[in-house]
Amino acid sequence: MSRIISTGLAKAGLLLGYKVARDTGNRQAGGAILAACGLAAFAVWKNDAGVARAAALTGTYIAAFGASQPLAKEVGAWPAVFTVTGVMALASTFFGSTQVCGRSSISALIPVHAGMRGNGMTWQLIRR
Repeated sequence: MSRIISTGLAKAGLLLGYKVARDTGNRQAGGAILAACGLAAFAVWKNDAGVARAAALTGTYIAAFGASQPLAKEVGAWPAVFTVTGVMALASTFFGSTQVCGRSSISALIPVHAGMRGNGMTWQLIRR
């Protein structure tokens, strides 16, 4: 659930930040939305994935904002914002948590003696 929240915050910051700045003509208001959503997303990423991934995702968020401006000269403002928002959403979805499909991504196969039920060793998947 928190992966959805952090991805939504990142998308909202990029989309709403641009919309507010464009519609009101007040770039500071758009920047405030961008910053507030980025800080909130960082807090969720930090809780779910740790400081290193949260910092990397925040850097990606800032880079996406920066990349939208030169991209807008090539494809237009809204297509650029939608493009960088999509890239950021994918990054947040895939790297915003150490959980994979609700289970820990840290796992190992360990040998387990089958005992009386079998002849030899079997393997058991352990998730931590």
